[in-house]
Amino acid sequence: MPHVQRGRTAPPIPQQGGYGDRGYDSGYSDGQVYGNGGGAHGGGGDGYYDDGRGGRPAPDWRRRLKIGALTLVVALLAVTIGTYFWADSKLKNEVDLSKVIERPGGGEGTNYLIVGSDSREGMSKEDQERLHTGKVEGKRTDSMMILHVGDNGNTMVSLPRDSDVEIPSFRGSDSGKLYPNQGRRTKLNAAYAEDGPELLVRTVEHNTGLKIDHYAEIGFGGFANIVDALGGVEMDIPRDIKDKDSGSDFKKGKQTLDGEKALAFVRNRKEAGSDLERTKNQQQFLATLANQAATPSTILNPFRLYPTMGAGLDTLLVDKDMGLLDVGEMFWAMKGITSGDGKSMNIPISGSNGGNLVWDKAKVKELVEQLKNDDKVTVSEN
Repeated sequence: MPHVQRGRTAPPIPQQGGYGDRGYDSGYSDGQVYGNGGGAHGGGGDGYYDDGRGGRPAPDWRRRLKIGALTLVVALLAVTIGTYFWADSKLKNEVDLSKVIERPGGGEGTNYLIVGSDSREGMSKEDQERLHTGKVEGKRTDSMMILHVGDNGNTMVSLPRDSDVEIPSFRGSDSGKLYPNQGRRTKLNAAYAEDGPELLVRTVEHNTGLKIDHYAEIGFGGFANIVDALGGVEMDIPRDIKDKDSGSDFKKGKQTLDGEKALAFVRNRKEAGSDLERTKNQQQFLATLANQAATPSTILNPFRLYPTMGAGLDTLLVDKDMGLLDVGEMFWAMKGITSGDGKSMNIPISGSNGGNLVWDKAKVKELVEQLKNDDKVTVSEN
């Protein structure tokens, strides 16, 4: 009788990948890759790959790209907001237009009074000598322009500093004392010298009938610093210019002006022959400056953008209600005039009186009406 061993069973028939359903691996391979069925190349499509550590989720590149894009947007937004508040904090909101009395009614669009003063504030003795500014105490207006920003084109109107104007009644900006109108006539820049920006605005409004919405002023040093921060401004000089007082010494043709040369160009008066000719040079340069500052090579380059903004805003004196967006609007309007989107002109002149330039009352009245109504300006300066 044969001997029978009890409690023993026959070994299971090997299955693919091991024995039975236990997945036992004999240690041999017939070329079949085990694991997820798709191997390290993701052939199984189950979202896992073999990295030698038992498998992990495959990278979700779409999700990573979304997170990266969101991070970039947040970073750019933070930089933009930070730059805005940094720049806005630099504005010197020191001119109080609420002190200006008997103001005319407003109209369409926005009117800026842009003033270049001969302020030497912050300039060293060496800077004054280099820039040929002299050592005069206090400050006066070296240039004045009305910039109208509207829907029918922007208009820049230069007001010669030798304009013959009437000093109206006004309230002292510091004393608060009321000074009545005595019919006194003088040069326009004398109003600024007498009681600063508030009286200048009051005098411009009284003699034109146009309400000034915002006031912006920059001194000699700030002007030169902006030009230098930009790396200079290219100008086409119309003729040979040499003027000892301003330091102008130019040959006709295109050339890049640094801060020193640019200041000499816009201040040149004696060689220009008249204050009217000088104001045209100033308009041309300011518009070119604004146009060059707005190029992508400046705006997209932080190494040029921040120094330029810092140089300009550090010395820009504005009214209490003027914010950074208003400064931007003013700047882009000046740039637009260079591109042909608007008009630049001197205020119409009819003659002179004792060396003072007399405005053409009829043309000035028509010009002011067109600006108030935000109509296209058709008045000519001649």
